[in-house]
Amino acid sequence: MKQISLIILLIYSLLCFSASAADIYVAKNGSDSNLGSIEKPLATLHSAIRKARELRRLNDPSIKNGIRIFLDKGVYQLHEPVVLRPEDSGTKESPTEIIATEKVVLSGGVNIKGWKKLSGTVAGLPKAAIGKLWVADIPNFDGNGLLFRQLWVNGNKAVRAKNYNGDAMGRILAWDKKNQTCRIPLQKNGSLSHINGMEMLIHQWWAIANLRVKSVKVTGNTAELSFMQPESRIQSEHPWPAPWISEKTGNSAFYLTNAIQFLDEPGEWFEDMQKHKLYYWPKASENMQHADVVVPALENLMKIEGTTDHPVTFVNFKGISFEHATWLRPSRQGHVPHQVGMYMLDAYKLNKAGTPDKPSLENQAWVGRPASAVEVSYADHISFESCRFEHMASTGLDLRKGTADNQVKGNLFKDIGGTAILAGTFSDEATEVHLPYNPSDKREISTNDVIENNLITDVTNEDWGAVGIGAGYVRGIKISHNEISDVSYSGISVGWGWTKTENAMRNNTISANKIHHYGKHMYDVAGIYALSAQPESIITENVIDSIYKAPFAHLPEHWFYLYTDEGSSYFTIKNNWTPAEKYLQNANGPDNLWEGNGPKVSQNIKQSAGLQQPYQYLLKEKAAYSNRGINQAEDKPVVFELIFKDDLPGNKTLEKFAMENNLLQSSIYKWNKRLVIYTSSLKVESLTQTLKRLDASEIKLYDNMFYDFNREKNCGDKSVAEWDNIILSANLVKDEKMQKEYLDYHKTQFEKWPEISKGFCNAEFQRLAIFKKDRQLMLIISIPKGKKLDDLNPRTTLNNPKVDEWNAIMKKYQEGIAGTKPEQVWVFFKPIE
Repeated sequence: MKQISLIILLIYSLLCFSASAADIYVAKNGSDSNLGSIEKPLATLHSAIRKARELRRLNDPSIKNGIRIFLDKGVYQLHEPVVLRPEDSGTKESPTEIIATEKVVLSGGVNIKGWKKLSGTVAGLPKAAIGKLWVADIPNFDGNGLLFRQLWVNGNKAVRAKNYNGDAMGRILAWDKKNQTCRIPLQKNGSLSHINGMEMLIHQWWAIANLRVKSVKVTGNTAELSFMQPESRIQSEHPWPAPWISEKTGNSAFYLTNAIQFLDEPGEWFEDMQKHKLYYWPKASENMQHADVVVPALENLMKIEGTTDHPVTFVNFKGISFEHATWLRPSRQGHVPHQVGMYMLDAYKLNKAGTPDKPSLENQAWVGRPASAVEVSYADHISFESCRFEHMASTGLDLRKGTADNQVKGNLFKDIGGTAILAGTFSDEATEVHLPYNPSDKREISTNDVIENNLITDVTNEDWGAVGIGAGYVRGIKISHNEISDVSYSGISVGWGWTKTENAMRNNTISANKIHHYGKHMYDVAGIYALSAQPESIITENVIDSIYKAPFAHLPEHWFYLYTDEGSSYFTIKNNWTPAEKYLQNANGPDNLWEGNGPKVSQNIKQSAGLQQPYQYLLKEKAAYSNRGINQAEDKPVVFELIFKDDLPGNKTLEKFAMENNLLQSSIYKWNKRLVIYTSSLKVESLTQTLKRLDASEIKLYDNMFYDFNREKNCGDKSVAEWDNIILSANLVKDEKMQKEYLDYHKTQFEKWPEISKGFCNAEFQRLAIFKKDRQLMLIISIPKGKKLDDLNPRTTLNNPKVDEWNAIMKKYQEGIAGTKPEQVWVFFKPIE
């Protein structure tokens, strides 16, 4: 096999590169005292980079067309991160390339060996585990005992022992902000006596928190938990996202972890830091005498570190696997995230709301950034192609700051605890998160990076509030043709700051991505989520589908396919395929254009999204989907009515409002000092907020549709493709007994007055719906596009005298709304022109 590898290298060299490039070879059987030739390879990538650095320092003639570092197959255990500095930079004509010949793994992990069947028992161990456990000594990796939060057995992540098995979780009973304590129910036969190292994971809105347990006070069948600092104070003071307490929808879900008494089923493990022992209950298919057991030891596997004036440039990685990275802040300081996995350093509610940028802001927060396996700062023209990022505790690849023209293409991101790919600044630690970022030195801004054709699957599997791809203050980023699945929260999040003030962000493109099977654990979630002002930015031709039914969501309907959140401004959201128009525009800024989104987007767009053909071989790596259900959007018609004291908004204002709020201009109607919007129930949450901008004195929602004539159901033939809607309104008389009679007539009309439906069928009515709010009615008559109601309506009574009889009866129940003339009952709302 070694000979075959050498032949492959030689062919690769001859076919792909100029002979004048400098080649450096690394192999598992090499030595760092060797020359680095193919016959005498080096042993480590660290030494190969140093050798390349010296060739560049001395301007060796061999590097004219570049430097190639070839890594032979194998797992290279790292004891420190591989670091590339400005001195390691290549040029466009002479790049540095780091290339895997076969499967090459740069691992930050440590193998756990010497497994033995546990004889006897251990204090606190459940009876069910006695005789089932294997034990090994924890290696002394750094002189202090090896702390870790993940363990992989034969490449599969095992479960850190927890008190609820599988996907089950409990519900907290109460949260005491003043005393910084939480009350939980005790499980039957559950013990909380061994708490050293115990943690609590709590589910709250769009994020989870990891809290180290300080003490437990048991009273009856409940327990009161207190927590370590600093997370105890932050968790109790910060308002968003806070623990959820609700009798109607259930309190926040939780589970406890990392205690010996929770080790009660196959696949679970527990690390005893005092005795330096690791306990594991193997699955039936696992033989611990031959198992490959790995725990992560390094937070960073690779760091590419330039400066503003001296960035790292022109380094390419091809075919490298990065595996087994840890992240230990949750074990040392807890983890209370703000959003997208950014953890809070401090956060609290303001006694008096308002900041210079946001007069209504009622909270403050400062955040830090989680560790990443591969970290890139102040670097340009760096590429990662056909690489693998797997088995990681936190972020996979992080383009942190000052990155430009980098490319992340054709890679696999799988089994990652946090976000797969982060890009751009998300507020420096010294900057409050709601302050717009716009540095005087534009070189700080991550600009023109490309993230395309990557498969991202089974990520965010520990920090459920992280995302598939997260972009902060970025400029000119292109995120396209990625496939993202099996994520706990949103697929792609772009933007930061919650501000409509113009800032560093602009000209960003999110296009042709395929996002599905997301929202596995959280809610307030979307396939694509955007924040803040981003001029000239576009979200287009993406396909978003299949959002999980999150089992512990506090607001189970609060999920979306597309979501533009606070301050989102100057976006074009166009031609995105989704099964329904379930979108949210929350506190948006100006000049967003929504056009052509939803299930009617062309099949070409639907088929073209996701990985392009040369990268579809990655699809065989997709993680299995969860067996939990998929949300279906219930699309029902509703009516909004706006009543104005003064003049109505002008048509141009209304046209702009429609463009910004995913509305057809033809859905807006007016009469006197009233506007009516006939739309979908899926838009209610957004419009409830955005309609306030029009300064109406009253906004009414009609979502009680008590009568619905449907052509397909009631006539037995198909509806035409396009309709015009005629909207009328009247009041019921004030007599409540008569109102009930009116409603009763309509409840039984199809059975007792079938002639009425026959008349509607003759008149080509496609639908006739009546809504009621208080005693006001909204009547919607849908007819074939281009036809006139005056021409069709007489057909309802043609050879059908029962319709005249019905109409005569109905008149006694109806009267005009405010503003009608005497004897006028129904008023017609006209479409805006």
